[in-house]
Amino acid sequence: MNSLSKLFSKKNKNILSIYFTAGFPKLDDTKNILEALQESEVDMVEIGMPYSDPLADGPVIQASSMTALENGMSISKLFEQLQQYKEKNSNNAMALILMGYLNPVMQYGVEKFCKEASLLGIAGIILPDLPLQEYEQEYKWIFEKYHLSIIFLITPETSIERIQKIDELSTGFIYAVSSSSITGGKVNFRSQNNYFQKLKNLNLRNEIMIGFGIKDRASFKEANQYAAGAIIGSAYIQALSKGTHVVADTHLFINSILED
Repeated sequence: MNSLSKLFSKKNKNILSIYFTAGFPKLDDTKNILEALQESEVDMVEIGMPYSDPLADGPVIQASSMTALENGMSISKLFEQLQQYKEKNSNNAMALILMGYLNPVMQYGVEKFCKEASLLGIAGIILPDLPLQEYEQEYKWIFEKYHLSIIFLITPETSIERIQKIDELSTGFIYAVSSSSITGGKVNFRSQNNYFQKLKNLNLRNEIMIGFGIKDRASFKEANQYAAGAIIGSAYIQALSKGTHVVADTHLFINSILED
């Protein structure tokens, strides 16, 4: 069991996952952000690997990716930072996930990427542009070899057959996009009730995490009515953009989500 599997074996409600872009606001902020999130008792962290053409991301995360790339962030640099974090935080209880796009991973070498990610304590990978069939035929064995969970995204338009296939191939959780939009958009949970109820009725093997449009305590609580937890990205990136100190800004933001 990797840390993601362990998390879901112990907890299946009110799970908080936070997304941030590696190399933003500054190149060397990664370790400080991870330590601040750990101190704030976040359950899961999605570390964004910046890419110049992030199809699923809204303007906030796109802008953070461009800043990170301009700062000099790369997969190699991120892995160096994760090694530094691991050496100083052997007691880390958070499940760590890498989120990015297929092209840079292929350029790095898929097996090399998976091997190094696993050694660094990464539990799962999200590649929104990785076709399901290509994963099953080309890469599934690599992910299994290095005990990495693959996480696929679904939307309100995803067919039941595809959802069931994703559930069959997944080993971590299923990322349910709250609406057919880019990250950072608004979400009306009431209008999506049928979508969430459909997922619940399918009795899927994997837990569901809801993302896109989760931005504060109210939307986090609402998402948890339909799933094991929720993912917050754009709102956290905005908090880092407006702040002056990533550690203090992180504590303040997470407290605003978790504390009543």
